[in-house]
Formats: sequence, structure tokens, C-alpha cells
Amino acid sequence: MLRPRIPVNDQPTGQIIPVITTATEPLTPHLGHAPTHCFCENHTPATTARPTVQLTPGALALVVAGGTAAVLVVGAVLVSMLLAVAITGVSLAICALVIRSLIRTDLKRR
Repeated sequence: MLRPRIPVNDQPTGQIIPVITTATEPLTPHLGHAPTHCFCENHTPATTARPTVQLTPGALALVVAGGTAAVLVVGAVLVSMLLAVAITGVSLAICALVIRSLIRTDLKRR
């Protein structure tokens, strides 16, 4: 059965934790093939702390205005979709009434 032999990081610590395998044979590369495992000690550098975002009053007003515009646009789209559904329902009801009346008048003539 094939088992993955990829280093696993359970937590983003920056250190590579190798997978513990229960292989019965030693891990030796075959002659003529490239090695399948890398046991090098390369470590990723520690990440630096990101600076906090500081909003100026103008930028804050711009963010608030953008959010308000987005809410208004989404609201207008939702209201127009609701109106389209309502108009479709009313027109279907009118069509049903017309068809019913046509069928009744046709049955009365016979």
C-alpha cells in the first residue's frame, strides 16, 4: 500500500515535522534513481509582525461611504428581484383565471 511521505505541519510553526512511518525496510534509494526523500535541515525564517492598519479620518469616511453604497446596491437588487417574482406571480394568477374562464365557457356551450 502506498503511504504519503510528505512532511506534515500540524500547526503553522515554521518547523517541518517529518511523518513517522512504520516501514519494515530501511529507506535507501535505489541505484540509478533520484532519491525520494530529502532529509535536509532547511528551516523557513520566522515571520515578522505586521504593522497595524491605522485609518485616517478621510479613509474612515471613505470606508463608511463605500460600505453604505454596497448595502444600498445589494438592497436595490434584492428589492427588484422580489418585485419581479411578485409580478410573475400576479401574471400567472391572471393567466390561470383567464384559462379557467375560457374552459368554463367552452364547457357551457356543449
